[in-house]
Parts: sequence; structure tokens; C-alpha cells
Amino acid sequence: MEDKKQSAWDDEALAWEEVRTDHLVTDKWIDFRRVRYRFPDGTEFEPFYNYSRRDYVVILARDREGRYICVRQFRHGIRAVTTEFPAGGIERQGQRDYASPAEPLAGAEDALEAAKRELREETGYVSDKWRRLLVVPSHATLADNYAWIFAADDCVRAGDLDLDDTEFLGNVFLTGEEIEALIREGRFQQAIHILAYMMDKAGW
Repeated sequence: MEDKKQSAWDDEALAWEEVRTDHLVTDKWIDFRRVRYRFPDGTEFEPFYNYSRRDYVVILARDREGRYICVRQFRHGIRAVTTEFPAGGIERQGQRDYASPAEPLAGAEDALEAAKRELREETGYVSDKWRRLLVVPSHATLADNYAWIFAADDCVRAGDLDLDDTEFLGNVFLTGEEIEALIREGRFQQAIHILAYMMDKAGW
């Protein structure tokens, strides 16, 4: 029993070896791959599919009345309009939006600056009180990008929305009770955003 317990904490004993990678789609937005892996027991299997996208920020923002500033917009993955917190990609310089293994941080926009920009663009609000809550893989099974979760308190209106050509959204202001009701009803659908709310409620 002790040997099994020890091996469970041995990353090297559990790691898979990448045997072959086929890049199926590689453009500015994504590197979508089919991979053959060798398992720790020596057997091999394919296909596994994974992809690279850019890191992004999620902002749990509250105004001076304590209301959560949320956005509502269409998400084509689930083909539905969602209610969620402001969020957006961390911009990079160069040919791609995502990092390569050779230069994972090269030219990346500072995550906090990205969070401030996205809050301002998607809501018109700004804040002088920022906290970083967590950096977490966005989807560890399929993707290698990370979500940077921030909290912004005492937000004040500084202007109108400044949206990209592909952004069509509106703002709503919700209490914690209203967000929890939406979560229970399956209408606050983004998993990382739910995590952000739960962390904030727990006092992180």
C-alpha cells in the first residue's frame, strides 16, 4: 500500500511521453493537434486531441453598491446567451495569439493590465482596488492555456463600452443572491466564472 501511495505522488512515474504530434489546424487563433502518446506501462494510443489558445482574464467586479457587474453575450460553443463576468484574452505581440513552448511568455501583455482593459471595454467601469485570486488551467484535459482570475472592488463608471467588431453584449448588475440563483438554474454557465464567485464568497 505504501508503494502505491508513493507512486501516486511521483510525477515522472505517471507522465505520458509524446510520440508524435500532427498539427491539424494552425493559424493566428489556435494550434489544434492530434497526438500519439506512450503510457507509463509502455503501451501507445492515439488519437488524443488538444490545442493551444491564448491565456485570458476573468474579472469579478463590484460597484460601490456591492453589485456584481456582469455581461450577457452569445457563446457559440453552447449556442446560447450567457450571463458571466467580464473576461478577455491577454494580447500577445507577433504572429499568434497563443504561446509556443519555446517562448511561453514572450511578448505577453501583463495580465493585470489586460484585466483593467477588459473591464473598461466591456463595462465602462474602472477600479483602483484589484486582487489576483488565482491562476488556473482553463481546461487541463484539452488545452494548455490559463485563466487569470482577478477581483476589482469599488468600481466606478468612467465612460461607454468600447467593444470589438465581434462583440455584442450588454451589462447587468446582480446581487450575490441573484448570481447564486442563476447558478442553481444553470443560467450562469461559465465554470471558471462560477469558481471566481465561489472563491470570492469564501473570502479569498
